Amino acid sequence: MNLTISGHHLEVTPAIREYVQNKLERIIRHFDQVIDTHVFLAVDNLTEKEKRQKAEINVQVSGKTLHVASVAQDLYAAIDMLMDKLDRQILKHKQMLKDHNRTAIKRLDVDEADVAAA
Repeated sequence: MNLTISGHHLEVTPAIREYVQNKLERIIRHFDQVIDTHVFLAVDNLTEKEKRQKAEINVQVSGKTLHVASVAQDLYAAIDMLMDKLDRQILKHKQMLKDHNRTAIKRLDVDEADVAAA
């Protein structure tokens, strides 16, 4: 997995880099077929002070790119919300891959269709 962490109006310190890497371990534990990951951290000069810290991530998995964004008052809180959202999307993607290969009911025989409907 290639990991790129970049910051806008923000210096990416080793502590922030390590925090993001530790949070990404949970994602890798659920779905290990991640090809490329780009994390974008920013501090915006918004009038709403409670939504100044922004975190975005693009995760490229086989055949799809997942994009998640979150904003919060604290950068670490934004990263936590980001990883929670990404975890839900990864699990949803994994479930879609798992369920995708099922045989359609119209392709089954009549006896098998009765069993599948029950």
